[in-house]
Amino acid sequence: MEPVERVSGTALPLGYSDVDTDQIVPSDALKRIERTGFGQFLFSSWREDEDFIMHRAEHEDAVILIAGENFGSGSSREHAVWAIQDHGFGAVIAPSFADIFKNNSTKNGLLAIDLPEETVEELLEAVREDPETVITIELDELT
Repeated sequence: MEPVERVSGTALPLGYSDVDTDQIVPSDALKRIERTGFGQFLFSSWREDEDFIMHRAEHEDAVILIAGENFGSGSSREHAVWAIQDHGFGAVIAPSFADIFKNNSTKNGLLAIDLPEETVEELLEAVREDPETVITIELDELT
């Protein structure tokens, strides 16, 4: 796997806090042995709601997921990272991540970028106001 150094594109402003790995990908999807095909299970229980943000056309090509604090909590589940990547996201931005989720992300090439809560709120607001807002993450410029 090549290291990811840059992700640029539109974002999905999820904004939810305390999203656990069961919400990211349900346990009944874990029976698959391939690493691909998990995108269809991403947030599947929430996607049952026709008003869920992922159904909006303006976010269908998003490559960055913006979430609230403590993203990826719960059990260690690499499948959660695989589902996020398989759906087309190259990065998740949040104020904080569960340690195991961040480790799994790093291991699998998904950028898990923790930023101050105020900055994340500003990004959420910008993307909600203009879904065509492009966010660029350059790893060599992060400190």
